[in-house]
Amino acid sequence: MSHHKPTLPTAERVTGTGPLRLGLLVTGGALLLISLVLFFVTGNSKQVAFSYLFAYIYFFTIVGGAFFWTVLHHAVDADWSVVVRRQLENIISSWWMLILLFIPLILLRENLWLWMVNRETDPVVTLKSPYLTLWFAGLRAFLILFLPFLWAYYLRRNSMEQDKTGHPAFTIRNRYLSISGIPVIALAISFAAFDWLMGLDYHWYSTMYGVYIFAGSVQSSIATLIITCFILKRLGYLRQVNSEHFHVMGKYLLAFTIFWAYVSFAQYMLIWYANIPEETNWFVKRNNGLWTYVAMLLTTGHFILPFIFLLPQWLKQNSLTLSMIAAWILLMHAVDLYWNVLPNFHADISPSIFDFTFFFGIGSLVLSQVIASIGESNTIPIRDPRIFESMKLKN
Repeated sequence: MSHHKPTLPTAERVTGTGPLRLGLLVTGGALLLISLVLFFVTGNSKQVAFSYLFAYIYFFTIVGGAFFWTVLHHAVDADWSVVVRRQLENIISSWWMLILLFIPLILLRENLWLWMVNRETDPVVTLKSPYLTLWFAGLRAFLILFLPFLWAYYLRRNSMEQDKTGHPAFTIRNRYLSISGIPVIALAISFAAFDWLMGLDYHWYSTMYGVYIFAGSVQSSIATLIITCFILKRLGYLRQVNSEHFHVMGKYLLAFTIFWAYVSFAQYMLIWYANIPEETNWFVKRNNGLWTYVAMLLTTGHFILPFIFLLPQWLKQNSLTLSMIAAWILLMHAVDLYWNVLPNFHADISPSIFDFTFFFGIGSLVLSQVIASIGESNTIPIRDPRIFESMKLKN
């Protein structure tokens, strides 16, 4: 009886990424330059600040969610995800871009976080000291940005080195890194939510807000992974990824759609039931004028419709239809964050050109780094010890 040793998958890289990356860099730089020119023309620094924060936090949450999936898969020694994990690593490689793009928020900080302006006159700021102090806020921002960057760098480097040597020690190293990386990214996203979003209205507070933003981050990042895998397969890559892998990703997308809705409802229900003015003010702002219809859209579009369409098994196994739902969820994630950020500035919906120039400008720059990483690495971790189990996945 002969035994055939399974052969390793052939190493392959996506070609032709250079012009696309350059185009995205030029597009992103041009849009930010246009925004800068418009800023000098209009002089509306407050609108610029809020539009920029909305765009920045959207891509921060997606990259942060991808970080969470990466460390989770390593920590639990998952085998199903090995063939798709490299795309998560490519997404988190853009973290250094998020660090650079945070600099304008530092310059615009007093237009966003009014506690920095009112710290001498508002007793609420005094009561919330030392948390609401400049040095401590700066320290938290530094940790939020640089700790995940270090973990992301070493996780991806170890994975790339394993492609060369095949040494299982890299798997063990990444597992230990990921066990500590889970609290790192959970706290980073939570405190980013507290400081950069909840801090826009520092009189308001919610103990569930960090979990709420975290749920949206994880949901939107798995949606991004689905779309990335779909596009690469359509281009002739990722042959090892099949309907079973899309089925698993679809189930996770459904799970976190439900989780996002649960946390959102729980936050609303607890604040409504307690009826404390300091807490209800946040929802009062978002139930005025057209913001009310945005809240209704989120209920339907962010939960009810995705929930219904993600229930059938055949739909989760169909990469095209699943990718369409994932794209819709990414759109709803943008609406959700817009609804979180802009009511602190506008009493009613008042779209600005800056909302679009910053969104597509920052998005182009972040995506350019992701495209660069896709072109620099193998499409899958070809020498991961669990690669064969992942290729033989059956739900």
